[in-house]
Amino acid sequence: MQRKTALIIDDEEASRFLIREYLEDFPGIAVSGECRNGAEAIRDINAIQPDLVFLDIQMPAINGFQVLQEITHIPLIVFTTAYDQFAIRAFELNALDYLLKPYTRERFSLTMEKVRRNTQARNLHFLAETNTGNYPSRIFVEKGNRLKNLAVDDILYLKAEKDYTQIHTAGQPYLSSQGIGTLERRLDPEKFIRIHRSHIVNILHIKEVYRDVSKMFVVMQNGTELSIGRNYTENLRKLIY
Repeated sequence: MQRKTALIIDDEEASRFLIREYLEDFPGIAVSGECRNGAEAIRDINAIQPDLVFLDIQMPAINGFQVLQEITHIPLIVFTTAYDQFAIRAFELNALDYLLKPYTRERFSLTMEKVRRNTQARNLHFLAETNTGNYPSRIFVEKGNRLKNLAVDDILYLKAEKDYTQIHTAGQPYLSSQGIGTLERRLDPEKFIRIHRSHIVNILHIKEVYRDVSKMFVVMQNGTELSIGRNYTENLRKLIY
C-alpha cells in the first residue's frame, strides 16, 4: 500500500521535531517536507501536494488561516497551536483536528486515528474494485459525517472543483474528495463521457444538444446547460447516428 505523505509547518523547530518524532509510530505516513513560515507553506503545499498537513496558526507575516486562502491543493489539515481561541475558526475551515500545544503522544495518536478513518472513508467511495474491469452500480458519497449509498445511474453530471469533484444528482449535489480524472477512470465509459475538462455527463440524463454560434452545449434533464469543450466534441460525435 502506498504511504501517505505529510508536510509539517511550524515556525518553531522544537514543534516540528516533536511531530516528526510522533509520526515515527505511524509507518504509513512519510514526511515529505517541513516549512518554517506561511510563504514556504503555500509554495510546498501546492508543489508537493501532500495528503496531510500539520499547520501552525500563529506564524509571522502569513498565518495558518491565510495559508489556506492561497493554496490550490487541498490536503487534510490538522492545526497545531498554543492558542485555544482559534478552534472554532479552524473547524469552520473543515480542519480534521485541532492540536493544542503542548499535546501528548496519546493525544497525537487520537488525531492519527481520525486521519486513518478519514482515509478509509475516502477509499470506500467506490464499492467495486476498478482493476477488475467492472464498474460499480452504486457508490458511497460523503454527506456530513456519514456515507450515503447512491445509485450511479442517478448521477446527472460531475463538475471539477480544484482537487475535489461535485457529484450532481436530481436531488442534491455531493462533494467527492477525489479529482475528476480519478472518477472518470472509475465510471463506466459507456454511460459517462467527458465533454469538458471540468465536466463529465451521464448520457442517460442528456435531454438534448445544441449549437450556439461557435459553441456546442449539452442540456441535462434537470435543465442544466453545460458547454462542450473543443477538445471533447469527438466524444459526443461518436454517439450521433
